[in-house]
Amino acid sequence: MRIDELLERAHEPVFSFEFFPPKTPDGEANLLAALQALAPMRPDFVSVTYGAGGSTRDKTIEMVTRIRDEFELEAMAHFTCVSATTEELRSTLDELRHRGVENVLALRGDPPRGQEEWTKTEGGLEFSRELVDLIARDYDFSIGAACFPEVHIHATDAESDLRYLKEKVDAGARFLITQLFFDNAYYEDFVARARDIGIDVPIMAGIMPVTNVGQIQRFTAMCGSAIPDALTEQLEARRDDPPAVTEFGVAYATLQCADLLAKGAPGIHFYTLNRSPATRAILSALRLMRPWEREPAPV
Repeated sequence: MRIDELLERAHEPVFSFEFFPPKTPDGEANLLAALQALAPMRPDFVSVTYGAGGSTRDKTIEMVTRIRDEFELEAMAHFTCVSATTEELRSTLDELRHRGVENVLALRGDPPRGQEEWTKTEGGLEFSRELVDLIARDYDFSIGAACFPEVHIHATDAESDLRYLKEKVDAGARFLITQLFFDNAYYEDFVARARDIGIDVPIMAGIMPVTNVGQIQRFTAMCGSAIPDALTEQLEARRDDPPAVTEFGVAYATLQCADLLAKGAPGIHFYTLNRSPATRAILSALRLMRPWEREPAPV
């Protein structure tokens, strides 16, 4: 099913999981185990990333097809401009269409491994807006795009970042998924500013449950997301106790998601890191609590 139509028709929040293509047999076994554990949760859709520098193109297509066919879950392929000419991009889109994939997340993508600066491939595209436009003009995919509540790490300022996002929406993006964040105030402010400039598509909140202190610090350093001081303090107090980190991370993410859904977020996109326990616990709690049905508290 098309994700834009799913979001438009949904009477309850939409939940989705993100996975990355495995590079080794052990990695594939871990991913399949996570899928087997999470599939009974019946997420509305799952997504599969494209790998740094577009390095997992074929594996992404394979996993998207396999998830849909074997696990009967709607699957979305991430799709980037990296290391590909326009002709090669069209070839990939043709393959996705041939496989019956209906949804793509259009991204500029990260530079190839070992390359720090983004460089346009000769004969290719430079911006994700151009990729959205290419897909929307010539293909009938449901197109999603990324957005950044705390501003894209390479953007000059918040205003230009938001104007660029509107260009992607105007070009054909029909839903947005945020970069991970840990302070809901960033999401609320971002959505308000997006609506003010005419961005009216659904904006799903991207949430990554903390299960490893060092890992989340590396991720946030790369993407520019901030970890609130109070959260850092609690994580550091548990750094040497991995189970305690995971327990606290699950509790924090559950509260964060409940607050977002109670305030009207259309859905949560979980960055699973190809693991199931944390995401399964959070989603189970949310479906039990149903915070989106709460009446606003009296002031």
